[in-house]
Amino acid sequence: MHFHDCFVNGCDGSVLIDGPNTERKAVQNSLLRGFDVIDEAKAKLEAACPGVVSCADILALAARDSVVLTKGINWKVPTGRRDGKVSLQSDAAKLPGFTDSIESQKQQFARFGLNTQDLVTLVGGHTIGTAACLVFNYRLNNFTNGGPDPTINPSFLPQLRSLCPQNGNNFRRVDLDTGSANKFDTSFFTNLKNGRGVLESDQKLWTDASTRTFVQQFLGEKGVRKLNFGKEFAKSMVKMSNIGVKTGSNSEIRGVCSAIN
Repeated sequence: MHFHDCFVNGCDGSVLIDGPNTERKAVQNSLLRGFDVIDEAKAKLEAACPGVVSCADILALAARDSVVLTKGINWKVPTGRRDGKVSLQSDAAKLPGFTDSIESQKQQFARFGLNTQDLVTLVGGHTIGTAACLVFNYRLNNFTNGGPDPTINPSFLPQLRSLCPQNGNNFRRVDLDTGSANKFDTSFFTNLKNGRGVLESDQKLWTDASTRTFVQQFLGEKGVRKLNFGKEFAKSMVKMSNIGVKTGSNSEIRGVCSAIN
């Protein structure tokens, strides 16, 4: 959710605003969950210190806390963001998509000063969480020449097909990091190496040579310089959380995260 916020007009909590034609109503954000968690945190903060902590800051802090709660690294989150006053459904088209090529993803990240390592690192956040069948079930049948996506490990295919059968429930949630969805670790990258990436855009991190090296570094493979995933994730999250921070009259501290004051 923090990523979906920052990549649309900056980290300003605009994805949290509810109402017709808002970012929240865009198809790209239709499967986001956890709005109730942000609302609950905001309500408690408003009771203790009204008008002080922005929804944008709450979202950035909650993203960090979700990593800590799943046994990942802790880091200091810069605060002081203000909330944006604009949220347009059409702006969500700026978000990277699950079918995007690596080149397209790199270009979209570069717009915000994020490099290829940041791309691989931040997508590694998929070590926790789930995705709905509808964002990947097209890979399972009739992808190429009537068959499945050839980058899917044949031994993994029956598992995905049983979870997301043809004409099944498109909104069923499936772990993005099979076998370790509730623990922040590097098993997501191991799964990509083994052809067990759930999203097409995730699996491309391994099949594309320009991003594969970073996956290998996070896995500590021989012949490449090892990178500590947790430490690098914290750095990249701080970089991302500084995108388009709002100040002055074009911003506010919302009293309720789902509504402009």
